[in-house]
Amino acid sequence: MNTAVLHLPSIILLFLFLLTPPARAADLALTPAIECTPRSGLPNLLAKLNTKNAEVRIAYLGGSITAQEGWRPKSLAYFQKSYPNAKITQINAAIGGTGSDLGVYRVKQDVLDHKPDLLFVEFAVNDGGQSPEMIYKCMEGIVRQTWRTLPDCDICFVYTITDTLIQPLYEGKMQRSASAMEKIADHYGIPSIHMAVEVARLAKEGKLLLKAKKPTTDEEKAKLGEKILFAPDGVHPYPETGHELYLQAILRSLPKIRSASGAPAPHALKPPFTPANYEDAKLIPIVQAKLSAGFHKLDPATDTLAKRFNTRPPTLYRANNPGETITFRFKGRSAAIYDLLAPDAGQVIVTVDDRPPVTRPRFDGFSTYARLGTLALASNLPDAIHTVKIEIHKDPPDKANILAQRNEKMDDPKRFDDTAFYPGAILLIGDLLPD
Repeated sequence: MNTAVLHLPSIILLFLFLLTPPARAADLALTPAIECTPRSGLPNLLAKLNTKNAEVRIAYLGGSITAQEGWRPKSLAYFQKSYPNAKITQINAAIGGTGSDLGVYRVKQDVLDHKPDLLFVEFAVNDGGQSPEMIYKCMEGIVRQTWRTLPDCDICFVYTITDTLIQPLYEGKMQRSASAMEKIADHYGIPSIHMAVEVARLAKEGKLLLKAKKPTTDEEKAKLGEKILFAPDGVHPYPETGHELYLQAILRSLPKIRSASGAPAPHALKPPFTPANYEDAKLIPIVQAKLSAGFHKLDPATDTLAKRFNTRPPTLYRANNPGETITFRFKGRSAAIYDLLAPDAGQVIVTVDDRPPVTRPRFDGFSTYARLGTLALASNLPDAIHTVKIEIHKDPPDKANILAQRNEKMDDPKRFDDTAFYPGAILLIGDLLPD
């Protein structure tokens, strides 16, 4: 709440309250920490699971917690064991370090094109720093894209936690990101499972350590006693403990979800919760933009990075000469680039329409290795035609200083000595226009 508002006369406060839409007035309140809210259940999935010889695909869209060999393969194994007459496979669409702001763009390519019957969505941790408004847009965009393309696909939101986000759970509330996601779940009748409610209870009672290394000596083991170790870093659970707690939350929730599930039927799209949601998010191969001559496509057969990231973006290009450019026009409201942050990456100059150029590094404190990233270009634009130019900057960012902020160092300066840019796709809320 803006504390300055408290000094306004009462009549103005009343006027502001009356102008506030009811759905938004509740945004300031955190949602009660309920482990499972079944809502409309998973009727289509359950019907198909009980159909002999049915092919059932379960998709997992999330971040690094889902990418781990943890709750994802554990829950898949549960379904496979519980429904032996169905052929159950997974669609692993988890990418570490990414949230719903990338998930909404890649859900078609990474999930919907593979025709899932159930979509788990896990972004509460990586959306921890996002505004509720952005979470509404992205999570609703995922839901609406899914049901517009595959109306028989059921969806379940699942929420995870970190040691820095857990405090509201101690107080009986969900963290802000999960609370925002619950608004979308409520609006569409999507079941949700907060997999960390039991984790928080055990931690609050002193029975679980959120962040601790495994003991290596008898003395350390004795000191630990019967306490459960949740995660080595407070984020990524140990498979045999933290992820097992996550699995048990799912197993406790499924009977409630099953009881709430009615007859199977296609999901109808109701009017949106947020009219400006990202239902029309698109992921477009970067080759459809105009690339200057210095950009070249990386071949997965010969290039380690292209092979490692496979088709996520659909293609991967590289240039490292200052002055190399990418330009494109689009009609819409938002634009970004799906690219890599890497040790040898530099920075780029972004110009949108006639706005002043902005320099954006493609290197951060985690860039001792290459990973997928999102280069934001512009958002909340008028729904009109816009022109974008991205140019490789002649100067690299101060990489040593950036790494020092996380107590990291350059192991081999040669690995960091370049100004590369690795674009793979354009992320648009709108449509790409021809040159």
